[in-house]
Amino acid sequence: MRFELFIAARYLRARRRQAVVGVITVISVIGVAAGVASLIIALAITNGMRRDLQDRLLGSTAHVELMRIAGDGMRNWRPLLDNLRHQPHVTAAAPGLYGQVLISRGARSGGALIKGIIPTDERTVSDLLQSVKIGSADDLQPCDLSFRSTPTNLSFHTAPENLSFRSGAEESASPTQSGCTGIPPIVIGFDLADSIGAKVGDTILVTSPQGELTPLGLIPRYQRFTVVGIFHSGFYQYDSSYAFTRLADAQRLFSEPDLISVISFKVDDMDHADTIGREIEKSAGPGFQTTNWMEQNRELFRALKLEQIFTFIVIGLIVCVAALNILIALTMMVMEKTRDIAVLMSFGVRADQVRRIFLMQGLLISLIGTTLGLLLGFAASWIGGHYRFIPLDASIYSIDYLPFAPRWMDAVIVAAVSLGVSLLATIYPSSSAARVLPAEALRYE
Repeated sequence: MRFELFIAARYLRARRRQAVVGVITVISVIGVAAGVASLIIALAITNGMRRDLQDRLLGSTAHVELMRIAGDGMRNWRPLLDNLRHQPHVTAAAPGLYGQVLISRGARSGGALIKGIIPTDERTVSDLLQSVKIGSADDLQPCDLSFRSTPTNLSFHTAPENLSFRSGAEESASPTQSGCTGIPPIVIGFDLADSIGAKVGDTILVTSPQGELTPLGLIPRYQRFTVVGIFHSGFYQYDSSYAFTRLADAQRLFSEPDLISVISFKVDDMDHADTIGREIEKSAGPGFQTTNWMEQNRELFRALKLEQIFTFIVIGLIVCVAALNILIALTMMVMEKTRDIAVLMSFGVRADQVRRIFLMQGLLISLIGTTLGLLLGFAASWIGGHYRFIPLDASIYSIDYLPFAPRWMDAVIVAAVSLGVSLLATIYPSSSAARVLPAEALRYE
């Protein structure tokens, strides 16, 4: 062991003539530990929020979406879909038809974004259908039914209670049947189902603003659906406002025969979704544009990044306060050890060695506090992440529990900052110790 480190460790363990110096030293260690632990926990929370939000977003949405610039949808879309499926870096593609609707059951209603899908394709680009907790999404498999816009199949009136099905096959079907000849099936989000009081097997009314023009004006279209499944992704944005039905049923609801509004893609490198999206645009031809998951959620992840930076700065002030305690403790120790410093220097110890003694003493205090803080921070983060005992309001935070995701890189950064700030605090007292004059210090001893 080096001479300076040996003396620094002895000074740190020695009994104090002034008890207050020892108390301040203990407080310094506790302060550094508290600051480091708080930083680790805070960074673990922000990392966990980012990780969980990103995972759920990427699991619930496609990496890239292609749509027409004019917004009038895509007709004759099958050749385009087959062509784009074979583009480089595209691993899966699925057609879809989006539309804003009002979903109601009795007197309770709520707005929703309904999406007409082909389930086998949709499962390759989104995990929402895999998160069906109640019921099943198997009834969404497409039927070999052609689109018919004539009123012989379904009549729409001004009031939902006057809705009648005139097809003989439909009249003979059970009112709760969700197959190809009964009321069409629908899968809705957990929070949406809770808000309208719907459960599996219930019949709900879906109202589309894209109505029919009659002599009385524009009449909204109504259609009844049977709830066959309720999904719970844990992401409030989807659980409260998303619904899925068969593509053909959505086309009938919106009076759009053989039309889709979007083609969704999964790609092999989500971090380059913007570049891959531009290549898909070129392959699709003029009149098309793409969006990707980074563009759609840029503001969210930017806010999380800023939150992480401000959290680091604010909680890092705890480490700065602890560093001030180290400065005070070392300054008082230099005053207490003036005679010992003079004796050491009279034996030939150089001024730079005395300076290093107190630098290492401050480093030891910081090292002990930093180590304790890292252990406490990682332990608390592991417990919080494993047991998920801190619930959140999903309507505000989009997720229903507080996530923790500690990272070793954060530990390295926090430890470096803690040790660096503490070493800065030792500069003044160590320099004061090096300036002690042995003759003056021992004159009155």
